[in-house]
Amino acid sequence: MLPKIVKFKFDNKKLLQEAFKIRLKVFVEEQNTDKEEEFDGLDDEATHFLIFFEGKPAGTSRVRITKEGIKIERVAVYKSFRGKNIGIDLVQYIMNEYIPAKKKIYLNSQVQAMLFYEKLGFKKVGEWFYEANIEHYKMVYSE
Repeated sequence: MLPKIVKFKFDNKKLLQEAFKIRLKVFVEEQNTDKEEEFDGLDDEATHFLIFFEGKPAGTSRVRITKEGIKIERVAVYKSFRGKNIGIDLVQYIMNEYIPAKKKIYLNSQVQAMLFYEKLGFKKVGEWFYEANIEHYKMVYSE
């Protein structure tokens, strides 16, 4: 069964709740990110994505339009679904949605996830920095 990806806005409370559960588990519980930092008050201005695998919510992400371009954020996959290309399918879907806009697509990657994003065409720019007490690099998509 192929993964199903749903794009939705903040007002879809049912899907948003599923996305928040994934982010809470992955970022707050597994990575010890501060809950207030994870839920930063910007979800209402974002477009959200939820990927289902075998009918179950498996991963999520959000996208915000910023002054700099299109920013992919909060990419998270439940541990039990990792290694099944869920994250790749999700980010590729998002890329296909936004590449036609011809705007810069970027993200802040945890150091441990940089190789994942490099495989998808992102390149590291600048120096590392801390976000949520985790080392990150800004990465920009380049075709």
